[in-house]
Order: sequence, then structure tokens, then C-alpha cells
Amino acid sequence: MTVTIYGAACSSTRKAKQWFTKNGIEYTERNVIREPLTVNELQNILRMTVEGTDEIISTRSKIYKDLDLDIEALPLQELLEIIQEYPRLLRSPIMVDAKRLQVGYHEEDIRQFLPRKTRENQWLQWRRNHLRVAEN
Repeated sequence: MTVTIYGAACSSTRKAKQWFTKNGIEYTERNVIREPLTVNELQNILRMTVEGTDEIISTRSKIYKDLDLDIEALPLQELLEIIQEYPRLLRSPIMVDAKRLQVGYHEEDIRQFLPRKTRENQWLQWRRNHLRVAEN
């Protein structure tokens, strides 16, 4: 299953790409600054979020502060059109596959994209290593 990484050229996006490459997970990359997400694509991403727009909007970004948006007062369609026009409003990277979404690079959370068997093997290896240490 291929992961799509939506992001700007930033250190978090670079770390995510390096992690996927290191772990042998196929991904496609899309620079959202050069090729902004469509409203439909944004809606699809929002369907996968837990916290809605709060999860994907970078409230610390310069553009967010410059636009002085009242997100709560905006109709969703209008907000999505603003994000499409100003893609730097998005947090970066946003990583998705058919079942999972992760916003931002977090070393522990990104492991969700590993195949289940790989995660199980890593867990068993970790347990073996830590049980040996505890026995000594």
C-alpha cells in the first residue's frame, strides 16, 4: 500500500521521506506549495481526521497570523477554499494511505505505517532485548 506525503519543502517532510525510505515503504510525494490540494482532496483528508481542521491547520504559521482568520466563524467550504489558495496554512507533512492519516512527523506515531508483521517482529525483538537486561 503506497503512502502519500503531502507537504512543503521542510525538515519534517524530509524526515518523513527518509523514514519511509529507510523502512522500505513506498510513498509518493506532493509538494502542496507547487501543487495545492483541491477542495475535494482536503475534504477526503478531513474525513480521516479526529480533530477536523484543528488537526491540519498550522496556527503557528506566518500566513495564518497574517490572514487573521476566525476559523470557527468560517463555513467549511470557504475555509477549504482559503486553504487551497494559501497552502502554507497546512501543517506539514500530512501522510495518508487508504486507512491511516498522520499530520506532522512524530517518530513514534509514524510507525503505524509499518506492516503489522514488521511491528510485531520489532516488538518481540524489543522484549527479548529488555528481558535480557532485566535478568542481568
